[in-house]
Amino acid sequence: MALLAFHLPTLNACLNALAALLLVCGFVAIRRGQRERHKRLMLAAFATSTVFLVCYLIHKATAGHTPFPGSGTAKTIYLAILLTHTILAASVVPLALLTMRAAFTQRFERHKKLARVTFPIWLYVSITGVVIWWFLYSGTFDPPVAPASPEAGAQPPAGAAAPR
Repeated sequence: MALLAFHLPTLNACLNALAALLLVCGFVAIRRGQRERHKRLMLAAFATSTVFLVCYLIHKATAGHTPFPGSGTAKTIYLAILLTHTILAASVVPLALLTMRAAFTQRFERHKKLARVTFPIWLYVSITGVVIWWFLYSGTFDPPVAPASPEAGAQPPAGAAAPR
């Protein structure tokens, strides 16, 4: 289970990226008048986001909170993105369900009105999910490791002159 928990953040980022791609493709399809393709793509985006949510909850239940490894401006930016992501993520499920229900009941004017709100929020949440993963797991913001000093018993690299 620990190995699964270790890989879930990367899987979650991939699921978020896939959901974003499916959302954009679904948007393009409806703009081109391809209703059936739009429907399939949006259902695939919803299924992908649902799998993400299940994996996310499993990860949080098994691994708990992951603190941001950096500090300063990077941490401020991370926290701003995390705050907006979290607030908007809470609205995606009900908005997506309402938007899909309007489409399935053939209330297309209502569907269009809801989709104008749902789509950008859902897309933002999917993209910022990947950005948050990058902030937490890319290693870019890990604190620097101080080099070992010779006084601490570190050996000089092979072939280097010994200190006098």
